[in-house]
Amino acid sequence: MNVTAPRPPGPRPAASVARAVLAWAGVALLPVVVLFAPTVGTSGNGVGFADLWIPVRYLVPALVVLLPVGLLRRRPLLALGLMLTGSLLVTATTHSGQDGYLSDIWYLQFLMIDAVAGAIAASRPRRVSVPTAVVVLAVQVAAGFLSLAFDPLNRAVFSLLAVTAAWVVGDSIQARRRHAEALRTHAAAEAVTAERLRIARELHDMVAHSIGVIAIQAGVGARVIDTQPAQARAALVTIETTSRETLAGLRRTLGALRRPQGESASLAPTPGLADLDRLVAATADAGVTVRLQRRGGSAALPAEVDLAAYRIVQEALTNVVRHAGAADCRVTVERRADELDVEVLDDGPGGPVGDDGHGIVGMRERVALLGGRFEAGPRPEGGFRVAARLPLPGVDR
Repeated sequence: MNVTAPRPPGPRPAASVARAVLAWAGVALLPVVVLFAPTVGTSGNGVGFADLWIPVRYLVPALVVLLPVGLLRRRPLLALGLMLTGSLLVTATTHSGQDGYLSDIWYLQFLMIDAVAGAIAASRPRRVSVPTAVVVLAVQVAAGFLSLAFDPLNRAVFSLLAVTAAWVVGDSIQARRRHAEALRTHAAAEAVTAERLRIARELHDMVAHSIGVIAIQAGVGARVIDTQPAQARAALVTIETTSRETLAGLRRTLGALRRPQGESASLAPTPGLADLDRLVAATADAGVTVRLQRRGGSAALPAEVDLAAYRIVQEALTNVVRHAGAADCRVTVERRADELDVEVLDDGPGGPVGDDGHGIVGMRERVALLGGRFEAGPRPEGGFRVAARLPLPGVDR
């Protein structure tokens, strides 16, 4: 297992240092602006340049709100607290009559603060965002009563609506973000489960068939090794060939499992219906005569359909060899215009489908994933029948 060593702490990048310096410089400048506000609020002549009275008058409250903005990314609550404190102090020290300072920009100043409260609601849990919204509302209502330009009750109602709207929008954004994250987590878990089941089916189908053939061939070899050495030698050759193929398949599967997360776990090369003749021969070596019938066209099939059809035949023949006690079976593969039919019949005693094995379950899962139909059970006339109908994608049905 590869473990990446943590990177040793090093000097902070120059850009990060510059951003931090600018952010805290703005905070340090905030008290100066607040102290300067009463001078601007009296009149333009109070600062000695009447011609610039209106620009400076708007600049002061803008600076009070904007100077702490540099802290929003890392310390949003501190930034919001500084904005609220500065706005409240400016309002308290500069309010006057109907033409007083902040009478026309009070709303704009606190709307910007409401937007910050909404941003906090979008990025922080409710146990933080709800008290934050309450504090913002309380400060705005207090600032409305300190400013005598308009009816403070109207401003209180406006503040209530604005803060509520900002919080609702921010909380909705966070709820959608949480929902999207839950969907991604669920989709990832489903993908992992589907991949695990796919590999489990491949392992079962590959190993179960191979072990069944090996067990039967080993039994045959042990019984005839003294009387029929040629047949015993053939059984050992079959065991060797089957073992090598199974080992190669296991190596591919283990290699797929060891791939880093996020990479496709390919189990190629995968078998298909073109390998049925070899499968039939291996089953015949295990003592079961297989009659293979192919019908329909011979055009290439989609890879997933080709693999599923092969695995269904393989698992059905494995069950015949291991459980049916049959000496003969028939495999029919028929390609139609819009589907592929696979059927395996044996002449054994038959019997109900068991609940403990994974073979029938795996075959049914393969067919279900392709949107087909699957049947497995004893035949009325004796024996057992496995049938699958696999739709061919890209064909109008």
